[in-house]
Amino acid sequence: MSDAISFIAVLFYLVSATSLGRSLFESGAGTTHVSGRTFFICGYLALTLHAVVLYLKVVAPGGLNFGFYNALSLMSWAVALIIMVGALTRPLENLALAVFPVAAVALVIEILLPSTRMLSSGAAPGLYLHVLLSVSAYSLLTVAAFQSVLLAVQDRQIARKQPASIMRLPPMQIMEDLLIKIIALGFFLLSLSLATGLMFVQNLMAQHLVHKTVLSLLAWCLFGTVLWQRWSRGWRGRTLIRWTLGGFLALVLAYFGSKLVLELILQRVA
Repeated sequence: MSDAISFIAVLFYLVSATSLGRSLFESGAGTTHVSGRTFFICGYLALTLHAVVLYLKVVAPGGLNFGFYNALSLMSWAVALIIMVGALTRPLENLALAVFPVAAVALVIEILLPSTRMLSSGAAPGLYLHVLLSVSAYSLLTVAAFQSVLLAVQDRQIARKQPASIMRLPPMQIMEDLLIKIIALGFFLLSLSLATGLMFVQNLMAQHLVHKTVLSLLAWCLFGTVLWQRWSRGWRGRTLIRWTLGGFLALVLAYFGSKLVLELILQRVA
């Protein structure tokens, strides 16, 4: 049942991304906001079906299954959701061109490679809050990373004196302002996530949390530096892009790097 729903969701993701791509590249009408019905309708259908699959895969009798591939699927869904909701009022829809195929691949991998790491139903409510904050923070900062990649594309076009590209984007200043707003919200949620997570740390070594904690704090420092330098010194352009991607890389290594080693290499699922 869940596998069939997954494949239908994959189809809708790909149709939505294809529709967006045609609007941006073929018609030459890539604008600050795409209003194509196919893009939005198929996008929201994909998100809805993806949510159903996540419910079926993650919610288990003994608690929540946050195995590596389930977590990857959940994160891709959250990123796609943020983009679709944000695209209603902000120029974020271009990011779906990369995110939707990633979400589709995550769904396929979730089917082919089941994974298990249970969060017991008897866990403290604060731990569930920590997980929610972590997913929200990581998803927002992932959107920021994609946004910084688009900024890098714009910067390269300007350096080559080719501002009018096939895939037109909003002015760079608007893109940078939007990036900072996304980072600011993600940084706030990441701060809350770290604060709530530290409440459940008893022994970093015994709980295998050393690398995750250090890398998460490194990411927090990098994103904090981006915000501080932007507001105090007006950081922009390549410096802003590089530090944002550096923070994102640290965050990916903190969460998925740790889960990869613990679950898939060391086979620790408890």
